[in-house]
Amino acid sequence: MSLTHTGGVATVTDATFAEEVLAAELPVLVKFTASWCPPCRMIAPVLAEIAQEEGHRLKVVSLDVDENPSTTNAYGVLSMPTLMLFRSGEPVRSLVGARSKRRLLEELGEAL
Repeated sequence: MSLTHTGGVATVTDATFAEEVLAAELPVLVKFTASWCPPCRMIAPVLAEIAQEEGHRLKVVSLDVDENPSTTNAYGVLSMPTLMLFRSGEPVRSLVGARSKRRLLEELGEAL
């Protein structure tokens, strides 16, 4: 099974979510995104930087909500971008909207 990578951020789907996110050893930050969402595009470079710099302790993936409705609905995602941090298969933190890298790392800090 191959994952698509965009600057260190892997793309997951309904089909790969359980394996890539829920079964992951590291905490996983999931960006629920959509192609029509300007704030999603704004936060993409921030997440790519975090994926490269924090890859030893955090996995960053992206899920397109329009193409993957099952996972989107399962976690009640209504706004884009929603960033959800999973640890041991459970969502432990959820953030909505684009933010700076510094602020994002602060908000995720204690959950990592």
